[in-house]
Amino acid sequence: MSTQKIGVIFGGRSGEHEVSLVSATSIMKALDRDRFQVVPIGISKEGHWYTGDGVMDFLKGTPSAGPSHAAILLPDNEGGLLIWDEGRGRERLDVVFPVLHGPYGEDGTVQGLLELAGVPYVGCGVMASSLAMDKVVSKALFISLGLPTAPYVWFHSSRWRDEEDGVIADIEKTLSYPVFVKPANMGSSVGIFKAHDRNELSDTAPQSMQYDRKIIVEEAVEDAMEIEVSVLGNDEPKASLPGEIIPSNEFYDYDAKYVDGKSDEKIPADLPKDVIERIRKLAVESFKAIDGAGLARVDFLVTRKTHEIYLNELNTMPGFTSISMYPKLWEATGLGYSELLTRLVDLALERHTVRSSLATSYQPKEDWYR
Repeated sequence: MSTQKIGVIFGGRSGEHEVSLVSATSIMKALDRDRFQVVPIGISKEGHWYTGDGVMDFLKGTPSAGPSHAAILLPDNEGGLLIWDEGRGRERLDVVFPVLHGPYGEDGTVQGLLELAGVPYVGCGVMASSLAMDKVVSKALFISLGLPTAPYVWFHSSRWRDEEDGVIADIEKTLSYPVFVKPANMGSSVGIFKAHDRNELSDTAPQSMQYDRKIIVEEAVEDAMEIEVSVLGNDEPKASLPGEIIPSNEFYDYDAKYVDGKSDEKIPADLPKDVIERIRKLAVESFKAIDGAGLARVDFLVTRKTHEIYLNELNTMPGFTSISMYPKLWEATGLGYSELLTRLVDLALERHTVRSSLATSYQPKEDWYR
């Protein structure tokens, strides 16, 4: 069986650039080399595309013996990676694994480019990716479908600059402190702050605005367990066992996730069986609500005493090292890391086959437009 060329895209113009590099390194090491020929594709923080064996080191700013060449994916339905290197031109890709977290990668932008290029790709499509990335729009969708979410308020940064007191008054009318202040379109807890009173809200909101023009403020669910579930599949997705995150800080911020190494997890989460099944069911329902494909990690808040469940958010390209929660949850459910990667590629090819069979033109009765 001939190998398939799989382009692994990483880096990107995002506050989660560094997380992407770590995820992609782990994925490229674990992909089945009997089946896949890995083509690394790195995007710098400035948005420039590169390929070559040395591209990971190039983006990290470390010495490398391997080359890096400027490259671009051509949006012409031929799936070609155009490489600026003497003696090389277009390199056909059979499938792409976009290991990009946050804006300009996980939000539907790169997915749109891959659709134009006609390349099968791992993960959610354009709409699902953009829906899940925008916490304001996704929460409105979940509420319309009766899925439980914590109370929230959102506003544009321009309104805050014009009438900060009015925005704070609206927040305090609807929510009780403490609250979480978040950029609507960001992940990995970048730009997220917990405000315990009006002064902290006033101090932290402008910091969140560095990452997005849209800010969401959510009422904190007190004494809550942070529960995560991995979803895998296309039209008939399945949910993993849930796991609990035990953060080293007051909440699961960027440092607690990646820097201090002191956070812990419990897999499976210590919850009654009926609560676990309810969480898994809600995870699948939320995935279907955005018309998800391939994968997503669904995050919940569950009160310790009464086990009330609140859907927090979906991550359509979660952290993907071998010790990240998404693969660890599947490992606990019976699917190993390397096998999980192969399954994700198979789901990408399956979805592409279906989409490629759809009609893209219509023949009217008469050529009326000429």
